[in-house]
Amino acid sequence: MNTEKRREALMKRLREASQPLTGTKLARTLGVSRQIIVGDISILRAEGAQIFATPRGYIMPEDAKDHDIKATIVCRHDAADMEKELQAVVDNGGAVLDVIVEHPVYGAIRGDLFVESRRDVRRFLTKMQKCQANPLLVVTGGIHMHTIRVPDEDALKAIEHDLRDLGILVDESDHEGEN
Repeated sequence: MNTEKRREALMKRLREASQPLTGTKLARTLGVSRQIIVGDISILRAEGAQIFATPRGYIMPEDAKDHDIKATIVCRHDAADMEKELQAVVDNGGAVLDVIVEHPVYGAIRGDLFVESRRDVRRFLTKMQKCQANPLLVVTGGIHMHTIRVPDEDALKAIEHDLRDLGILVDESDHEGEN
């Protein structure tokens, strides 16, 4: 299979996937190395394809979820509270799409997460531990943002309520008088 046909097949598989696909699985399916898949994904992204790398594999956004509400929440906690934070979102029907920190030199640094269930939370935390990776929140002393997707305003209010009760949500009122 030539390069063009392989990239077409790769895009087809990503579009049809109901869950993230790992580079290893895609490589096996297409009969190439994982490194070739990583390169193909980079080129497809440069050509404008919306492909996200998540802890569970590559995924393309679903147009069917356009009716959901997206919101940005600001949180503050240490690494020990990541599980509580993520579970508060998914237990109320939300999905954590990304994490964003404001680096003093580089500006906004964003990492895709796509955490939608307790199982995803466990996978993410296990991968962090296995890789001995530091969460992005270490850059900012615990302050970070998440883009979350929720089915309705009630779910968003429930998430904000639970995060506030955990002492994780940073409310607008926490910043009044700063400038």
